[in-house]
Amino acid sequence: MIKGRIHSIESMGLVDGPGIRTVVFIQGCKLRCAYCHNPDTWNLNSGIEVTPEEVIKKILRFKPYFSRSGGGVTFSGGDPLVQPEFLLEMLKLCKANGIHTAIDTAGYGDGNYDEILKYTDLVLLDIKHINSDGYVVLTGRDTKDVNTFLEALRRSKTRVWVRHVVVPGYTDTEDHMKKIAEIITNEVPNVDKIELLPYHVLGVNKYEKLGISYRLDGVEPMNKEKVKQLQDYLVSLVNSDSKTNSKIS
Repeated sequence: MIKGRIHSIESMGLVDGPGIRTVVFIQGCKLRCAYCHNPDTWNLNSGIEVTPEEVIKKILRFKPYFSRSGGGVTFSGGDPLVQPEFLLEMLKLCKANGIHTAIDTAGYGDGNYDEILKYTDLVLLDIKHINSDGYVVLTGRDTKDVNTFLEALRRSKTRVWVRHVVVPGYTDTEDHMKKIAEIITNEVPNVDKIELLPYHVLGVNKYEKLGISYRLDGVEPMNKEKVKQLQDYLVSLVNSDSKTNSKIS
């Protein structure tokens, strides 16, 4: 019997894909992003042990509610790809019950990506940085595993929303956006939407409770108006380079 570990389940996610979403936060992450607001999901051995069947039973209770909004289920984390067998079984059960599926990931997991993507309607792809050096600075790891996931994504028909956190002094310039646009245009397939997320400090208290040093201590939250301007600029760059007639929002 397949078992996995989850952190929690949220019944009304409004920013985790289309419509209202039930969000399953899966335990475990290989990255240590400097701005992560869920450090309590890092440890694969923490959280609650459950079976896929137990999770889907809870999800089905909310189906009449989220299905009316055009929503579904989003598997987040941590990073759901860290528990691939557990994730795959939950995705299969969702599809068997007619539920729209999304995974919120940085593309940094433990493989079986082609099979996982067969049952995934939408990938919320978090692009951490524009190059391997910057990736190491912000996450502690290089881009090798991410490139493996991108190769699988390019073989699939799964739709993609690109996400990128804008951190003051790190990822908040127009030049940085130009390089993100190049990555999206040349490496990420089937993109329907781009979302720039403003850096915030809402999870800092978790670091204090866990006794973990917060690496961006003193960095102020990102100005939301500047983020909107950068997003408009980034979308315009990607649309101007688009190889198809479809426009990204």
